[in-house]
Amino acid sequence: MKFNRILLSATLIVVALVVQVSVLARLQLPGAVPDLVLLTVVALALVHGPVTGSLVGFSAGLLADLAPPADHAAGRYALVLCVVGYLVGLVRPENGRFTSAVGPMAAVVGAAVGSTLLYAGVGALVGDTAARHVGLTSLLFTAVVYDLLLAPFTVPLVMALARRAENDPVADATGTGGADVSSGWLSSGTGLRIGTQRGGLRVKSARSRATRVGRIKGVKRL
Repeated sequence: MKFNRILLSATLIVVALVVQVSVLARLQLPGAVPDLVLLTVVALALVHGPVTGSLVGFSAGLLADLAPPADHAAGRYALVLCVVGYLVGLVRPENGRFTSAVGPMAAVVGAAVGSTLLYAGVGALVGDTAARHVGLTSLLFTAVVYDLLLAPFTVPLVMALARRAENDPVADATGTGGADVSSGWLSSGTGLRIGTQRGGLRVKSARSRATRVGRIKGVKRL
């Protein structure tokens, strides 16, 4: 893994874990807890592929296992996120571009369902029956709903940051040839904008000024 990728991934995971433990876990929402760490792993896996996705997932899960107030065996969530990161990374297109938000959102739903089922399954093997008392159906439903609501504000932003950190050509793609969905999702879904859009506006304004100058010169010659 490149140094920029390691540094950015570590920073994003730590920030996501702090926000999840200090804010989201204290909302006392019914059912599951919105999993910002999972969404960060999903976004990084969609950009970098299965190998990096599994490594980032394992590291993020291990940090979540050790962070208070963790009440389960260390390594349990690390295993879950390692598998999820690898499987989500397999969804990444060969050209690195998503032409619509359907792919990332489907990955979020699959990750939410898969992580909940896998976490409950591993817990059953080690004698943890907490999922039975809460209700597995309720956990699955709330996990999907919460993660889907949180995804438009986290997944495209993390994807854009990850690509820019490595100077990925996909991050600089314009409308020609099918730009990646993260830029459009950022501008339309969350109100955020990235550098390529500002660059496009500058090019358009420069062309319009050149056109006006040409017209003025033409009038003078007449």
